[in-house]
Amino acid sequence: MITFTEAQLLQWLTPLLWPLLRALALLSAMPVLGTRMVPARVRVGLALLLALAAQAGLPPMAPVPLDSPLAVTLVVQQLLVGITLGFAVRIVFAAVEFAGEVMGLQMGLNFAGYFDPVSASAGTATGRLFGTLVAWLFVVVNGHLVVLAALVRSFEAFPVGDQPFAFLVRLQPHAWGTEIFTLGLWIALPMIAMLLFVNLVLGVISRVASQLNVFSIGFPITLGVGLLGMLATLPLLEQPFMLTLERMLARFQ
Repeated sequence: MITFTEAQLLQWLTPLLWPLLRALALLSAMPVLGTRMVPARVRVGLALLLALAAQAGLPPMAPVPLDSPLAVTLVVQQLLVGITLGFAVRIVFAAVEFAGEVMGLQMGLNFAGYFDPVSASAGTATGRLFGTLVAWLFVVVNGHLVVLAALVRSFEAFPVGDQPFAFLVRLQPHAWGTEIFTLGLWIALPMIAMLLFVNLVLGVISRVASQLNVFSIGFPITLGVGLLGMLATLPLLEQPFMLTLERMLARFQ
């Protein structure tokens, strides 16, 4: 008859339980895998697979009785770290979508707004286009592997301990909103400069040839130049996206 004690059971479960909770929180908060289109069973299975695969690279963890107040504190810590890591990735995605919003505003395409059922919010055509493209880019350039590597290394930067809110003082996620505007304007700046030049030219034309209706010819010209500018900007999207993603994830390593 096979017998085992409670201490042995805790020693077996501890290295698996805390990574599982942190991975579950990450997969629930990060883009692509954290959307409503991915079933909860798939996320649970992926989290369990990640917890098993990461065992070799995790630091040793002391067993903690699951019915103690410390266990509740550790559960809160794992959930907070995982959600914060997923929030860092969402910041980068939101910055790229913000760049699309700014481009659409300059082109006059923000009139074509609609309700996005995925994010349960209003969106525009250009913002949705950039959001879809950056989701594909995230998978193609192995951004998901970079996030998983940051998840494993987060156990060294923020080990399992009895202070669940200590990492918030170091990370300061409330200040990450500046990254949205920094990266978004960085990506949209060439388009803003190009369309500003087009508007200046149209303004000169309206003064020189006042008989022309600048509103009737300005919109198709602005729209055509904007679409050509987007076509030239999209191949250059990978570098700022990956640089910002790596900078955000470096906080967890």
